[in-house]
Amino acid sequence: MSKELLLKYGCNPHQKPSKIFMKNGDNLPITVLNGNPGYINFLDALNAWQLVSELSAATKLPAAASFKHVSPAGAAVGVKLSAELKKAYYVDGIAGIDESPLACAYARARGADRMSSFGDFIALSETCDLTTAQIIFPEISDGVIAPAFSDEALELLKSKRKGGYNILQIDSNYKPAPIEHKDVFGITFEQGRNDKKIDESLLENVVTEGKTLPANAKRDMLIALIALKYTQSNSVCYATDGQVIGVGAGQQSRIHCTRLAGTKADIWWLRQHPSVLGLKFKPDVSRPERDNTIEQFLRDDVDDLEIANWPNVLVEVPTQLTKAEKREWLEKLTDVVLGSDAFFPFRDNIDRAAQSGVKYITEPGGSIRDDIVIEACNEHGITMAFSGLRLFHH
Repeated sequence: MSKELLLKYGCNPHQKPSKIFMKNGDNLPITVLNGNPGYINFLDALNAWQLVSELSAATKLPAAASFKHVSPAGAAVGVKLSAELKKAYYVDGIAGIDESPLACAYARARGADRMSSFGDFIALSETCDLTTAQIIFPEISDGVIAPAFSDEALELLKSKRKGGYNILQIDSNYKPAPIEHKDVFGITFEQGRNDKKIDESLLENVVTEGKTLPANAKRDMLIALIALKYTQSNSVCYATDGQVIGVGAGQQSRIHCTRLAGTKADIWWLRQHPSVLGLKFKPDVSRPERDNTIEQFLRDDVDDLEIANWPNVLVEVPTQLTKAEKREWLEKLTDVVLGSDAFFPFRDNIDRAAQSGVKYITEPGGSIRDDIVIEACNEHGITMAFSGLRLFHH
């Protein structure tokens, strides 16, 4: 470990000089095992590491995150994958995936929003094994951070991107100072770190007519809340089956967050439609091209130029799903959790959430319109718990 690392530049190439270091003069808790990570890479890596370490501690399961521009595109814990998810996530050919919960976690994290995960920075809560490395290897990714790597995993990852793949090892025992600082426009801001522990005690204040929170819903609520803790605000998060399925980050309006994340959750589910899983791509078509084509296939507003390119990537050009067919499939999505980093000010968020299978909500509460939001939940048969905890992150 070293006391400082010089970087090529800051957020943009003209922002020089750039480095990371410990203000108290201690050694950095991270070691660069390979590559030359940049300023934004480290921001993503350090935020993502906090997310997965907290998520693993809260659920007692291995955790993984796919980070992009200082917000998670996906996060998940090590729950086994269905045959449909394996195919949708391009991991159906990975031998031994069922025996690696960490590999399942990253496959889920990457698969939540594959368009946003393009060029992600990965965080893993425990030692990266070979199976997880095999899932990472073919993806377009900037780097990975983990507390350790098996010899086989490290050898494989070092060969990625012509030997330039960024690999960071972090000291899992490192604890940051309780006070943190940030400089903006030459002015230093100081605050206590957001070290609030997120656990099931935050889910006890159920305010709706429905009072039952199954174990899976509680797990997914914790996943949503911990993901939100490291998502640029305003933000909401949809989660189900041990993983994030849609994040709406950095929007000024909460309903825009809810719509954005809901659209991502819908696409996640529609990617598992038999017609999508049955798309036959030409052998030389890359994964990003496949993802882009699938998204076009599922959009209502796809244009003629996009459709004209389909014969170049598909063996057979199928008929697009109709709105009615998509709605019929979306109605099969249920038991989804929605978390919010601050209270919902209007019922429109609840109405939109219900369209994407949301049955459980956790939010801080505290709005003057809480009664209207609770009433909307009751109308939709949604169970809601007030966490009492705001999770703004900037």
